[in-house]
Formats: sequence, structure tokens, C-alpha cells
Amino acid sequence: MEDDTGRDASEGPQQRPQSVMLAFFGNHVLEEGDVGVSSGSVIDALGRVGIGEQAVRSTLTRMVNRGLLHRRREGRKMFFGLTPQAQRVLDDGRTRIWKQSAVNDDWDGTWTLLGFSLPDAWRRERHDLRSRLAWSGFGALYSGLWIAPGRVDVAATVEDLGLAAHVKVFHAEAAAFTDIERMIRDTWDLDSLADRYAAFDARWTAHPGTGDDPLATRLRLVDEWLGTIRSDPRLPARHLPPDWPARAAQETFRRVAAQTEEPARAMARELLETIRLP
Repeated sequence: MEDDTGRDASEGPQQRPQSVMLAFFGNHVLEEGDVGVSSGSVIDALGRVGIGEQAVRSTLTRMVNRGLLHRRREGRKMFFGLTPQAQRVLDDGRTRIWKQSAVNDDWDGTWTLLGFSLPDAWRRERHDLRSRLAWSGFGALYSGLWIAPGRVDVAATVEDLGLAAHVKVFHAEAAAFTDIERMIRDTWDLDSLADRYAAFDARWTAHPGTGDDPLATRLRLVDEWLGTIRSDPRLPARHLPPDWPARAAQETFRRVAAQTEEPARAMARELLETIRLP
């Protein structure tokens, strides 16, 4: 499948249906309030980026079961809307995507340290905690000690997971003799992160931002950008290589995002079937 620039979509990162689904709801539902979108509209929208009907239907069901979507039948049609939990997830993602810079130029020199100790049998809890910590900018300094730049509030995350009794959090500054650059290299995979930014920039830098299907273009763009920044802890720029590629990639993202915003919204208004939910 080719996009509107003639590029084969398989050249980009593999698209996960739930990730694209969240990008869709974040772009076209979140700001509309209590709105439900018909399953047919969702199938149409995600089909434009190469995700098949069966994958869309199974993802909708899975997200309902996880408490991210709720559904309502109107006649023979099923409509899906966001739950409060999904709204919180998308609000957090919106902050990361649209409000925070991918480059941390104003770090205040502080770090958040988080230590945890969980029973060996708590594999799912350990996985969930590590995933949420990575999304919040933490890296594993040692096995049970994680660190993130700045003062990170993880109270809601820890409470949501029911792990408050097993987690200790501190805010601190590094001693003068600490080699922060080396600590960063040992804690985070900078090469992999830089490669993701460079690959994003290479794929989108020549994109004109216009085309026959701005809705599909914007879904691909936002989904890929979120996948790129998901594991970026926003490390202090002063401790990163001078040619750090996040800045150029962000400029490219914002250019294409600005050029596709209104055309994508106009297409969504024309194509999506919605209802107001109680």
C-alpha cells in the first residue's frame, strides 16, 4: 500500500492497531466531548492506513474490555466513545506530543529517583510498572532503582497500579564528581533513540504535507511520532551530543502536522458518523 507521496507504507515502522486507534480518537474525538463514532467510520479511517476490518473490530473489543472505550448500539449500528480512563491517557499523550518539546533545554539539575521491590511472583505488576516508568522518562540506573531528569510526579501512576507500599521516591541532585554523561549512556540507549529520530526525520522531511488523503497522512504522522518519543526520557540537552537529531525531527513533525491539521479535520467532519453520548 502506498501513501499519498508514493512511498510504500511498509517502509515505516510497523503500525499497531491500538496505537493507531488511539491516534485516531486523540485527533478526532477527544476534543469533541461526549461523542461516539460508528464502528464503520473507525474501520474506514484505519483502513486508509492499511489496517484491516477484522483487526479494527478486535481492537475495538479489546479496548472496551480494558476500560478504554464504551459502546452504545443505535439501531443496527454500534458507536464507540472514550471512557474517563482513555481521556486521561490521551490527555497525557497530547501533552507529550503537542506541548512538550522533544529537546529539554531548561533542565534544572534535579533528578527523580524511584526504588521498588516487588515479590518474584508479581511479574505482571513489575512489567506494568516498568512500562509506565519508561513512559514517564525513567531509565533503570540499577535493577530496582530507576532515575528520570527533573521532578517527576509518579504518585498517580503508583496509586493506579496499587504499588504505593512497594515504591520509594526521592528528588536529588548529582554530586559534583558524578559523570552525568556516562551515567546517561549507561542508563539509556542513546544510539537507538537517535536512530529513531533520524529515521523519522528522513521519512518525513521531504513530505509536502498535502495530498489526496490528509486524514491518513496525519494518522501515520502522529502515530509514528508518538512511537518515536515514547521511550525518550527528555534528557537534558546540555548532556547530549551537539548534533542530537531530536530537534530536527521535531521541526519536521510540526511542519507536516501544521499542514495537515485543517484538511484532516475537514475530511473527518465529512466522513465520520457520530452521535452524542449521554
